[in-house]
Amino acid sequence: MSLQKKVYIAGIGLISPLGCGLQETESSLQKNSSFISPLDPSVFQTRQPPPLPVGQVRQLQETDTLPRTHNLAIQAAHQAMEGFSFAPDAVIIGTTTGGILSTEELLNAGVKDPAQYRYHGLQTVAEETAKSLQCQGAALTVSTACSSGTVAISMALKMLQSGEAEYILAGGVDSLCRLSYYGFHSLQLVDLKGSRPLDKERQGMSVAEGASLLLLTTVQTDRSLARILGCGLSCDAHHAAAPHPEGRGAAEAMQKAMENGKIRSADVDYINLHGTGTPDNDLAESRAIRSLFPEPPPLSSVKGATGHSLAASGAVEAAIATICIRENFIPANTGCHTVDPECGVNPVLQPRQSPLTTVLSNSFGFGGNNACLLIADTSHPAPPEESPPSLPLTILGKACITGAGHTEESMERFSRLEGIAGVLDGKALVRTLPARAVRRLGRFSKMALAIADAALQDSGCSEPPDSVFMGTGWGALTETFNFLDKLRESNEKFPSPIDFVGSVHNSAAGQTAIMHSATGSNITSSGGNYSFEEAVLAADTFLENRSPGAFLLAADEAHPELSRLFDPSVTAETTPADGGGGFYVSRKAVADTIALRLRFFRRAHQGSTARLAEAVAENGENNKQCTMILAGIPADEAAVGEKQLDDFMQLTGLDVPVIHYRKFTGEFTSASAVAAVMAVHLLEEGVVSASSRILVLGFGRSLTAMEFFRQ
Repeated sequence: MSLQKKVYIAGIGLISPLGCGLQETESSLQKNSSFISPLDPSVFQTRQPPPLPVGQVRQLQETDTLPRTHNLAIQAAHQAMEGFSFAPDAVIIGTTTGGILSTEELLNAGVKDPAQYRYHGLQTVAEETAKSLQCQGAALTVSTACSSGTVAISMALKMLQSGEAEYILAGGVDSLCRLSYYGFHSLQLVDLKGSRPLDKERQGMSVAEGASLLLLTTVQTDRSLARILGCGLSCDAHHAAAPHPEGRGAAEAMQKAMENGKIRSADVDYINLHGTGTPDNDLAESRAIRSLFPEPPPLSSVKGATGHSLAASGAVEAAIATICIRENFIPANTGCHTVDPECGVNPVLQPRQSPLTTVLSNSFGFGGNNACLLIADTSHPAPPEESPPSLPLTILGKACITGAGHTEESMERFSRLEGIAGVLDGKALVRTLPARAVRRLGRFSKMALAIADAALQDSGCSEPPDSVFMGTGWGALTETFNFLDKLRESNEKFPSPIDFVGSVHNSAAGQTAIMHSATGSNITSSGGNYSFEEAVLAADTFLENRSPGAFLLAADEAHPELSRLFDPSVTAETTPADGGGGFYVSRKAVADTIALRLRFFRRAHQGSTARLAEAVAENGENNKQCTMILAGIPADEAAVGEKQLDDFMQLTGLDVPVIHYRKFTGEFTSASAVAAVMAVHLLEEGVVSASSRILVLGFGRSLTAMEFFRQ
């Protein structure tokens, strides 16, 4: 056992409707004014007047080459790194919009050139931000709807506490776009008078935009702004878009954050509410607070001033919590005039000065994703937790779906070295699932549910999973396309609420949690061709030794129009392919089972191949035990990927079979999840010796290494 390292906030980059930077933000909050106003046509033109009230950033330094979300992130990143002459060890960004605003413009204009869509993917925000900072470490993407920014900070916190890094830049960003603007309106969740959290007459939220990135470190200096004591994640496992009515998941996340930070509820000086202004969310959060705090501390929501900036909101509010601690300041619950007595809480209605040492900050999102941060003064005495030894992930059950069918059909054809690329028929896809459970779901969610269910069945475990860790490059393409297509065809009159709810990247993980009552961590990673590896990293970071088990999944669907536009590896000549794979995993060591370790994950740069070789060969014995490599090289990065692979083989001196797995699976971003199932299949079937290790390597923009071995 070793003590976890303390984590400090060394710098903050913040841009929101309130202004740019900490000083402007505090000044705006002191005014207790709403900065929500009708959408400015400079962001995008609407065909249905009058424009809805939104929280819009007015001080964005835009470029012609990058989408609005990327510009927000990069501006916040450089602000956070001001005064530091080095690059962070890693960048972790939570986002839901990515380059969708630019994509909407391109689709509306009928543009068919895939190069114009190169910044659509969520992962490009983190990649471009890391590139602008010359960060050579991992660039990771979290997409858990409105809790994304808080989950990204939580991941950075855990990685720093364990000693994996010294400086990580983490937070959230989202821009205004048609998808969220019309999507929330279609759900009747937008208040035409502006967001009024906890007000008796509240009618909904106000969609907003913004970015907040925190430079987190284990190094305390005179410049340290605050300390992050702990975090808590949970999932309602209740409904795709509505919170649990009693706020059970929210309460669980808050409780975990306090336990993680080693404090009692009585020690919390202020609660920064998620407080969106929707009737159900405010009521559920209030009930959650009353269940934990017999006498709640001062509390308020700032979304009546800022609007709801979705993935950015939790990170924006973490920055605001830091302001509160440093300035002994409690912001008002802007927009609330008559407190709803049913909520049973008393929000702060006017800004006031008050000594603060500890702030609890809440973030909740679609799919029942809940995340909370506990932020404190740098001198806070709460001791860090003991860090248990890191154990590999034990694979108890496996499953995959490819064009050849489910696991048995896919592995049988792979064993004969036959291709398994293609798009499985819709009926065959859900053959093992109850018809009622998938009736209204799109292909992406159906695929994830089928993989999870099959992995659980293969494990033979009767104990339900605790958590879900999901990877996807593109998310629900069908619902995204359908929503935007119907919006365009109806002249923006009739957006589809069902397609909007299903379009979020974490929709599949949320549905998986609901089906299996998984109320623990629920994290969706969207790292392009490395999405499954990011999901492995998330599982390795958050899955506790005492957890009964978790799903570790990745899936992507082929779409007849969007796949060729978004994925540069998919061309007109490419055979359409999709699928995914995954495992039911545990931290508990089980004899004669296959284990998984993520050995390496970094952005590609000069010298990174040598570091990959060092990471997978900590000593000479590991090289002797490796008897096979499954290599993943996306088609659009074939030249650079082959060179990286050749260099790796020379550096390690390995002389073992190398299987280019995409020649079997076809081109889709979650192919590495299928390759992982292939590796486990080869070990279980004795194709390689019991003492062997199989490496699944990823090449291209990032370099990754997953190691599979028998325990």
